[in-house]
Amino acid sequence: MDFNVKKLASDAGVFFTRAVQFTEEKLGQAEKTELDPHLENLITRADCTKNWTEKILRQTEVLLQPNPIDHTGARIEEFIYDKLEKKLPSRTTNAELLGQYMLDAANEFGSGTPYGSTLITVGEYQKRLGTAEREFLQTSATTFLTPLRNFLEGDWRTISKEKRLLENRRLDLDICKARLKKAKQAEAKAAAEHELRVAQTEFDRQAEVTRLLLEGISSTHLNHQRCLQDFAEAQATYYAQCHHYMHELQRELNRSTNAVSAPHQSAVCPNPVSAAFPPGTTVSDSSSNKPKTMAIEQTQLPITGTRKAKVLYDYDAHDSSELSLLADELITVYTVPGMDPDWLVGERGNEKGKVPVTYLELLS
Repeated sequence: MDFNVKKLASDAGVFFTRAVQFTEEKLGQAEKTELDPHLENLITRADCTKNWTEKILRQTEVLLQPNPIDHTGARIEEFIYDKLEKKLPSRTTNAELLGQYMLDAANEFGSGTPYGSTLITVGEYQKRLGTAEREFLQTSATTFLTPLRNFLEGDWRTISKEKRLLENRRLDLDICKARLKKAKQAEAKAAAEHELRVAQTEFDRQAEVTRLLLEGISSTHLNHQRCLQDFAEAQATYYAQCHHYMHELQRELNRSTNAVSAPHQSAVCPNPVSAAFPPGTTVSDSSSNKPKTMAIEQTQLPITGTRKAKVLYDYDAHDSSELSLLADELITVYTVPGMDPDWLVGERGNEKGKVPVTYLELLS
C-alpha cells in the first residue's frame, strides 16, 4: 500500500512538472526541443489522414443509412454481434418491405384485377431493387467501411499512444535541460547531466518508434485506395442493376397497358397499312417504277452496323430473347431500326440475343 501511495505521488509530481514545462513553453518562457522536420511532416500527414478518414467514414454511413436513428441502432447491433462473435443477420431493406406490402395488397384486392396484377408486377421489382440494395450495403460495409473503422480503432490508437509518449519524453528532456542550466554546484551539474543523457536516450528511442509507425501511413493510403475502388465498383454494379430493373418494369407495365388497350384500339381503328395493302399486295415504287411486294406480317429488320463490346458485369438472361453475359468477355453488338435504345443485339459465336447497354463498354 505504501508503495502505491509513493508511486501515485511520484506520478502526480511528474505530471505537474510536465504541465509547468508545457505552460512555460506556450508562454515563451522556456525553450522547446523541436522534432526532426521529417518526423514533423509524418505527424502532420498522419493527423490529416485520421481527420479525413473520420469525415469520409461518417458521411459514407449517412449515405448508406440516411436515418440517424436507424444508423445508431445498426451500429449498436453490429457491436453486440461482434462481441458475441456471431454473424449479423441480413436486414430487410425499405424497398423489399414496400414490395412485400404491394404483394400483400394484391392478394386483398385480387391478383386477377388490373390493379392487383399491377401491384404484383411493381411489388416484385421493388423486392428485386431491395435485394440489390441489401447486397450493395453488405459489400460496401465489408470492402470499405470496415477497413476505415479498423484503421481508426486499431492502427490510429496505437499511433496516438506512441505520439503521447513522444511528447512526454520531449517534455522530460526539456525539463532536464532546464535543470542543467540552473545547476550551480558541480555535484548538481553531474546529476543533471546524467538525467539529461538518460532523457535524451529515451526521447531518441521513442522518436524512432513513432517514426516507424507513422511511415506506415503510406501503406494505409494504398489500402484505402483499393477500398475506394471496390466501393466505386459496388456502386456501379448496384446502379446498373437498378437501371436494368426499372427499364424491365417499364416494359412490363407498357406491355400490360397495351394488352388491355389493344382490343379497344383494334375495334375502333384497324391497322391502316393492313387495311390499305393486305399481305402480299404489289405496290408501285415511285422512285424506280418497279413493283415491290410488302410483307406486312414478317419483316426482317436490317443490321445498322456492328461493333465490338466488352462486358462489364455478369448478366443472366430473363427469357429466350436475351443473351447471358460474363464479365470481361468480348462480344459483337449491333442495333436494328425501332429497337429500344437501352438494348442492343449481341452475338457470341452462334448465340444471339438482346443485351442491356449499361452492362457493356463499346470498343469500336
